[in-house]
Amino acid sequence: MPFTLFRDRFRDLADRETRTIIRLHGSEPGPPAGHYAFLEMFCDEPGCDCRRVLLWVIDTANGRCEAVINFGWEDASFYAAWLREDDPDMVAELKGPALHLGPAQGRHADAFLDLAQQLVLRDTAYVARIQRHYAMFREDVEKGNRPGPRGRSVKIRRNDPCPCGSGRKYGKCCAGPARGAGAGR
Repeated sequence: MPFTLFRDRFRDLADRETRTIIRLHGSEPGPPAGHYAFLEMFCDEPGCDCRRVLLWVIDTANGRCEAVINFGWEDASFYAAWLREDDPDMVAELKGPALHLGPAQGRHADAFLDLAQQLVLRDTAYVARIQRHYAMFREDVEKGNRPGPRGRSVKIRRNDPCPCGSGRKYGKCCAGPARGAGAGR
């Protein structure tokens, strides 16, 4: 199932509402000091209703993907029914939060998962925003819309500023990790 950035379909909204964290102290336990963006990615497969997000944690200083966190907000029974099996390990992976099994994770991925659990995903307003973004994304997919230059959504080109906020060009920042980490197509 292919996942694409929310920003690919709703650029302006994503630029305003992407969650970021600035970690001032890099003491253990936890990730190193830095500025991290939590970029939302959703499944763009027509007919899918997996009700989850991949949070692509990007270090905005160097554009490196530090972690990919799967977060499903429904209860375990929803994911068991969606999977059509009740393998507890698979259900737990989908329900999340959990480190996504697909891409290679950064050295501090476990610490980013803890940070997301403690700060980001306990924020009920943020979880509601993820759910709203998911609904918008799914509606756009089901209408048959494709990301690209059609008014409200714009394809990110290699020389565009990176959506993570690093100030670097997309091709020298997040476009590299996206290809190497298996995120996207």
